[in-house]
Amino acid sequence: MAAAAAAGGGGGGRPGLAELPGELLELILCCGVLGAADIGRVACTCRRLRDACQPRGKVWRECFRLRWPSLLKYYSHTDGVSWLEEYKARHNAGLEAQRIVASFSKRFFSEHVPCDGFSDIETLGCPSHFFEDELMCILNMEGRKGLTWKYYAKKILYFLRQQNILKNLKEYLQRPTDQQSFLEGAVLIDQYCNPLSDICLKGVQAQVDDITDKVRKVLRTKNPRHPSLASKAGEVLIPEVELQRQVLDAMNCVLYEQLKYKGNELDYYNSLNSYIHQVLIRRTGIPISLSVLYLTIARQLGVKLEPVNFPSHFLLRWCQGKEGSTDIFDYTYIDAFGKGKQLTVKECEYLIGHHVTEEFYGVVTSKEVLQRMVGNLLNLGKRESTDQSYQLLRDSLDLYLAMYPDNVQHLMLQARLYFHLGIWPEKVLDILQHIQALDPSQHGAVGYLVQHTLEHIERRKEEVGPEVKHRSDEKHKEVCFSIGLIMKHKRYGYNCVIYGWDPACMMGHEWIRNMNVHSLPHGPHQPFYNVLVEDGSCRYAAQENLEYNSEPREIPHPDIGRYFSEFTGVHYLANTELEIRYPEDLELTRATARKIYSSGKE
Repeated sequence: MAAAAAAGGGGGGRPGLAELPGELLELILCCGVLGAADIGRVACTCRRLRDACQPRGKVWRECFRLRWPSLLKYYSHTDGVSWLEEYKARHNAGLEAQRIVASFSKRFFSEHVPCDGFSDIETLGCPSHFFEDELMCILNMEGRKGLTWKYYAKKILYFLRQQNILKNLKEYLQRPTDQQSFLEGAVLIDQYCNPLSDICLKGVQAQVDDITDKVRKVLRTKNPRHPSLASKAGEVLIPEVELQRQVLDAMNCVLYEQLKYKGNELDYYNSLNSYIHQVLIRRTGIPISLSVLYLTIARQLGVKLEPVNFPSHFLLRWCQGKEGSTDIFDYTYIDAFGKGKQLTVKECEYLIGHHVTEEFYGVVTSKEVLQRMVGNLLNLGKRESTDQSYQLLRDSLDLYLAMYPDNVQHLMLQARLYFHLGIWPEKVLDILQHIQALDPSQHGAVGYLVQHTLEHIERRKEEVGPEVKHRSDEKHKEVCFSIGLIMKHKRYGYNCVIYGWDPACMMGHEWIRNMNVHSLPHGPHQPFYNVLVEDGSCRYAAQENLEYNSEPREIPHPDIGRYFSEFTGVHYLANTELEIRYPEDLELTRATARKIYSSGKE
C-alpha cells in the first residue's frame, strides 16, 4: 500500500514517484538505499515504475554494481545485458558457494581435501567468476569470526584458480615458439604459485611499459633521433650495433642507477625472487627473473637479446656478428643480475669459476626458460622446513609435470610427496600406474608405494568415526589445559594454540627417543598437546612445558580455520567438528580465560 501510495502521489498535491521526471526518478532509484527486493516491489506498483526498473536498464545495473562492484569488469558498456537476470544468477551462485563451503568442514575435517573433493565445484552450473567472487567475499569478511568458512573458501579458490591457470599454461605451451612471450610465461608461473594474489599479465606489462618509457626519456637526451623513440619501435629490430648499444646503456642507467634494481645476493634463496610481480615490487631478483625483465624491455625497444641457460648463473646474449651465428665469440653476454654487465666468453667462465663447453652458450626456448624457473622453485620447495604442507614443492611439481608429463623422476617425487603427507592415496595409485607404464624398471619402488598406499586406503575404510574425549573421564583427570587456549612454551618461547590433547604421549618409541622425552621430569606419562605454532608448524608438547600466555594474541597459522571458528580476543572457539571431539572443553576454556584474563579483554 505504501509503495502504491508513493507511486500515485502522497496527497496534498505532492507528486508521487511515478510523476517525477525520468532522470530524477532514476537518480532516486539508484541512490543505493534501496535493495534488490525494494526495487522488485517498486517495479510492481505501476507501468511507469516498471518501465523505470526494466531488467536491462540503469536501475538494475546500478543495483548490481553497488552489490558486487568487482564484477563490472566482465561487462562492456555496449552489452545488451539483463541486469536483473545477472543479479539473480550472482545471488544464486553465492548461495551455492556458501552451501559448498559450509559442507567442507564436515566432509573433510579429519583428512586433507581429497583430489576428487572438488568434483561438485567443477560441474557448477553458474559462471565461475560469480562463484569466485562469493569466495572472495567470504575471505574478506571483517573481524575474527568465520575462520572455518575462510579456511575452506581459500582452499576452494586456490583450486579453482590453479586449474584455470594450468589450462592457460598448457595453451601457452601449444603455441608456436615465436608467440610464446617470456614475460607471459613468467607471469603464469607466478600466478600458479600465488593464485590468491591479484596478478595479471596486463598489470605486469603496464609496469614494464612504464620502465620502457623511462628508458626512452634517457635515450632521447643522448640521441633525439634514435629509432627506438619512434611510435612503432619494437615492431622492427634495430640492425646497427652502435644504436643497440645506446639502448642497453640507457636501460642500465634506468634499471640499476635510477630505479636501483639489483641481484638479491643477501637473500638469494627466497622464493619471492622468482616471482616476476615481486621482482617489480621489490626491485630485486635472481639471474633468470631479472633476465626475463631485461630482455623484455630490450625487445620493446628493438634490441634482440636471447636467453642463455648458463650453468649456475642465467645470462643473456647479444649478437655482435652475423645474425644467427653459431660462433660463441660473436656474442657479448649480459649479466642482468650483475647490473647489466657485458661479458666475454672468458669472463663468463670467471663468473662461475670453471670452464664450460660451447653448448652452454647456446640460446634456449621459452619452454626451457620456464623449466629452469620451475626447477629453481622445486629446489626451494625441497629446502623449506617450516611449511609442513610443502605447498611450494607441490605447486612447482604441478608446473613441471604440466610441461613434461612423462618425466619419471618428477612423477616419482610427486607420488612420494603425497604418500609422505598421507593425502590423495587414489591419486598416488594413478601416478604409480603411470610410472610403471613409462619405466618398468621402477617396479621395486612402485611396488613398495602401492602396497603401503593400499594399506592406507584400507585403514581409512575401517575408521568408525571420530574419537570423543570427555574431560570427566577418570583417565583424563590429569589434563589441565583445554582446546582453544593460547599458550607459551616454557623452553622455546613460542606462542601456540591447543587443538588436541592426549592423557599421555601417544607417539612411537622412536619419536620419544629422538625428542628425548624421557629427560623430562614426568617423561611420556603426562598429558601431551597438539598445538598450532605461530611459525606455521604443528607440534606435540608436554604439559609441563606449556604455560598460559600472559599476552594472548592471534596465532597466524594456515590451519587455524580448520579447527577454530572464531578468535574472541583471548582464546579461540572450536568449530563444530572439533567440538564434537572435545565436547566438554569449551566451558573450561571460557572459565579459564575469565579467571586468567580478568582485565576484560574477552
